[in-house]
Amino acid sequence: MKKSKLNMRIVVVITAILLSTLQVFAGNESKRGNAGGVQVLLPIGARGTALGGSNLATTKGLEAIHWNPAGVSHISGTGEAMFSHMNYIADIGVNYGAIAINAEDFGTIALSIKSLDFGNIDVTTEDFPEGTGSTYSPSFSVIGLTYSRMLTDRISVGATVKLISENIVRTSATGFGFDAGVQYSFSADSPLPGLKFAVALKNLGPSMQYDGEDLERMVLPPNSDPSNVERPLKFSSQEFELPSMLDLGVSYDYSITEENRVTVNTIFQNSNFGSDEFRGGLEYAFNEQLFLRGGYTYAPSQGATSTASIFGASAGAGVNLDLGGMVIQVDYAYRETDFFNGTNTLALQLNF
Repeated sequence: MKKSKLNMRIVVVITAILLSTLQVFAGNESKRGNAGGVQVLLPIGARGTALGGSNLATTKGLEAIHWNPAGVSHISGTGEAMFSHMNYIADIGVNYGAIAINAEDFGTIALSIKSLDFGNIDVTTEDFPEGTGSTYSPSFSVIGLTYSRMLTDRISVGATVKLISENIVRTSATGFGFDAGVQYSFSADSPLPGLKFAVALKNLGPSMQYDGEDLERMVLPPNSDPSNVERPLKFSSQEFELPSMLDLGVSYDYSITEENRVTVNTIFQNSNFGSDEFRGGLEYAFNEQLFLRGGYTYAPSQGATSTASIFGASAGAGVNLDLGGMVIQVDYAYRETDFFNGTNTLALQLNF
């Protein structure tokens, strides 16, 4: 009983700390486009994407690293591995891989990596604005180390430390980000069985700044004699912040019959570099083997000509295959976008 009360106090303290940052990260659309390291915002996996990112309270396993690290501890078995690919807008590919080990009483530890594939881009200069004939490919990645633990059968907490890297030819920027989250489920004998709530603070970290050889030039000082020797000049890039945000989520599981379940998910997202967003999602499960999902993202505009979000409806499906000793989960998601073709995500997850 004492341990249960202590765990509840820990959750209350963590939740209070996360909620206290709500004013710090108040939505501000006027700052849209000023953040850096935005690859941390790109979703991974297909389940959460199909639900429109509304699965804060129900996300589990390796996919939870992105949505809410508290859910990582809900893996089944001794470990889990996951691979996913998303065909993002403008022909950008988002590849993701992760592995987790369940250390029982100690908790769950996971390692993940997300990388972006921009393809080949033509090199242009002041002298050759149409291209020099050469190409380059930027390298953007996020490497994460996650720790998550079940404090009780109803309470889980988790945190992720992320190394964020951006490299464009000979110019690069490196930074660190931090995520933390809590999930709470009401017990079956409570007045609200099936109800869950969650809080997550994501992408909190110091500013980043570009540096490298491509910011250096040899120039002739103004008003100097043409016979003078050119001198080295280095441009100083401006620092940029990470797109921090605070998510509050509530979900409800409703069992129609023993084999049929419906889960309603909702979240409110408060961002420091854009409008606040409301997301909702619905998941239908048959015998916990076949899944149908749908979601929607709504971001109220703060101006008559403002586009608060380019994303809208999403949908997807999944299947669990029990091979005896190993469970394979395959999921697919589609998300519509304005101005571009919709995104497609395919994910494969192995539970062993």
